[in-house]
Amino acid sequence: MANATLVTVDGKVRSIEEGFRSAAELGLPPDAQLIDLSSKWVLPGFMDLHVHVTGSGIAEHYPGLRLREEDAFFALNGYTNALATLMAGFTTIRDLGAPNAAIFSLRDAIDYGVVPGPHIIAAGEGISPTNGHGDSHGMKRAFLDAEPHDNVCDGADDCRRATRAAIKYGADVIKVHVTGGVLDPSDAGTEQQFTDEELTAIADAAHSMGRKVTTHAHGKGGIDAAVRAGYDSIEHGMWADEESLQLMKQRGTYLIPTVWPITWVGDTPEKVLRGPMKDINPASLNKLLKLGDQPKKLVRMAIEIGTPIALGTDSGIAPHGTNAQEMVEYVEAGMTPVEALKTATVNAADAAGLKDRGTLAPGMVADVIALDGDPTADINAVSSVSFVMRDGIVFKRDGAEVKE
Repeated sequence: MANATLVTVDGKVRSIEEGFRSAAELGLPPDAQLIDLSSKWVLPGFMDLHVHVTGSGIAEHYPGLRLREEDAFFALNGYTNALATLMAGFTTIRDLGAPNAAIFSLRDAIDYGVVPGPHIIAAGEGISPTNGHGDSHGMKRAFLDAEPHDNVCDGADDCRRATRAAIKYGADVIKVHVTGGVLDPSDAGTEQQFTDEELTAIADAAHSMGRKVTTHAHGKGGIDAAVRAGYDSIEHGMWADEESLQLMKQRGTYLIPTVWPITWVGDTPEKVLRGPMKDINPASLNKLLKLGDQPKKLVRMAIEIGTPIALGTDSGIAPHGTNAQEMVEYVEAGMTPVEALKTATVNAADAAGLKDRGTLAPGMVADVIALDGDPTADINAVSSVSFVMRDGIVFKRDGAEVKE
């Protein structure tokens, strides 16, 4: 729409009116705040369904902090990362792996208005099998045994327990490590590690308690097993093939492909060896070198097949606040700009089960952003966020943070 007035009251969208309307015409109090965005492109706030806000950013420059610092440090570190993400136009994020005490406290502090940031849908520690991607690696046994292992489970009954416990202690969404990972120092590979029975037990336990269940999955076998078990979305999905993506399309399972961090790290062996992770542990480096540009190929194939895609970035592998680059990746892979915008709005809301956001319509949360350029003509405009409103509260205006 052009020449329109968006009315927000008590943190919700009341109406969208044609033309530039005055407060008196709309029956609003004379002191109602008028924000002129008539020279901007206005959209619902973006959503990123895969971030890690507490353990990246400045924490990356100090190895071993998990052995020295309490969870409060990571909550504060997460605040700085979350604020950068909000300033980039992301009003809702889903954190899929962080210390429980750190991420749940940060989530609640933002919701109570103690600190500014996007709304956080938090998983806490992801559910993992013993020696899986979400279990600790690379330390002497005394340290490994000292770490809490509430999120680690083996056998269907134990996995039901771990899932229910995660919800009891604060998880909004259940994150599962179905396969091994690239960046953990394990040499156990990236194929299926939970059994089919364990996967089904986790999904059933999560759904019975009203939680979405999503999974880190790289290898095809693990991806297919999670889809058959009824998982709501697949994170990464790097080695999915046409059969996998067709199955996801049939089941309505969202792919959250996290392409941008691989571009950041390096999508060829030469780029990896010159990039920010060139000095990572040898096991991870070997897996990263094998990955190459597979994420880009995956997204192109998913677009052609019609597999539903929602935006997730795995930030902070790439820096927090660069989340919108994921949409640029999607357009380069074959989406139209409007299709890419949907991955961060309506698709993300559907994938996360959020019925009160993702569009600008009466009754929706007043999460509103404005861009300096037209993203339907040039998707790179998603990085020119000059205005951010979350729940009717203005956090960024004229390109600068509002600190009132």
